[in-house]
Amino acid sequence: MLTETPVKGCVVAPRAETPQVGGDQQQARDTVIVGYTIYAPSGSDWKTTDQVRIRGEVCEITGEPGNWGRSPFTGLAGLVQFAADRVTG
Repeated sequence: MLTETPVKGCVVAPRAETPQVGGDQQQARDTVIVGYTIYAPSGSDWKTTDQVRIRGEVCEITGEPGNWGRSPFTGLAGLVQFAADRVTG
């Protein structure tokens, strides 16, 4: 059984570039890829095996989530950034 846990303070931005698709796996298929970049609060724990619900759609985390670390100017903890994609087709 999956557990959904709402995370407040996330910023969701549509990705400006669509990942490249093609080759044998795409032949004779209509593929639609929706990509987002998520900026999550400092200290939030995300893994590449997690799924996220964005605007009602379940998306897979793609790539390794990155922690921005501490700002050298303010000393405050930075955000956690990751990409999420919904692939259909």
